[in-house]
This record gives sequence, C-alpha cells and structure tokens, in this order.
Amino acid sequence: MSLHHDSSAASLEAAPEYTAECLLPATPLSVRDARSMVRRELCLWGADELLDDCLLVVSELVTNAVEHGGAACALRIRGNEDLVQGELFDHGEGTPRVCDRDMDATGGRGLQIVESLTDDWGVTHLPSGGKIVWFVMGLPAPTDPLPPLPAIAPAPSRPAIAPVLQLR
Repeated sequence: MSLHHDSSAASLEAAPEYTAECLLPATPLSVRDARSMVRRELCLWGADELLDDCLLVVSELVTNAVEHGGAACALRIRGNEDLVQGELFDHGEGTPRVCDRDMDATGGRGLQIVESLTDDWGVTHLPSGGKIVWFVMGLPAPTDPLPPLPAIAPAPSRPAIAPVLQLR
C-alpha cells in the first residue's frame, strides 16, 4: 500500500482541505488497508462524526473493486472535518448498480448501504478504461424552505376605462 498525504487550503473562506490516497492490490486484505487509511486520516482531520459511515462505505466499495475489478485499485479521499469526498478507481468495465435482494440473500446489499449512508454517489467511466466510483458525505442538510409570503390584499377595484379608439 502506498500513501500520499497533502494538506492545503481550499480557499480563504473554507476550512482547510486534506487529501489522502493509496494504491490497493486486488486482494481481500486491501479492504483492511483502506479502512486503516480512512480511520487514520479522518481522525487527523477531525471528521469523527463521519468516520463510522465512511469506513463502511469504503469497505463496500473496495470489496466490490476487489471482487469485480480484477486488478489493483486506487482510493482517494479528500475533505475536512465536515465533508468527505471519496473516489475509488478500478480497471473493471462494469457499472455498479443497486440491486433488490431477497431477504434471505447473504450478500449483494453493499451499494444499498452506500446509497443510504452517503449524500450522493455515482460512477464515472473513463475514456481510457476503467471507472471511478465516487461518494460524498457530510453535505449540509437542505435548509428549510422559505416561509410562505403573507397574503397580499387585493388591489382596490378600478372603474373600467372606456377604450379611446375602437377599430372596426
């Protein structure tokens, strides 16, 4: 597993943004390595509230990449204490999709978990081959809709104005 860590300010107004990435071989041990990297980095970033859900999401995505991607994969996470964005690249051509499973099924619910724990996720196929499965966690909750405007009293009725000119 190789690791790259970078710390930089996204903008003067935003909290500092951090980035970490690692290359993972196509073995089941990669799931453990990915979880270790995510745990270490999110704790450093102060993103404790996102940690458990992010660990589960990354576990599911790396498991899928190991099982279906067929080669090494690369994990990148970036964010701060409030927001985490993740990307997992693998060489597989298939498109991950949420499947309905029978209640007795022993597997196949990973993307249902990803969908329920993330604010958004998706797949981007690359022109050079392979794909990136991405996710976002920690987006601010949508704000409450604006309160309704007070009712406006109807305008006083005006007397009808006779047309100045009639066309025939």
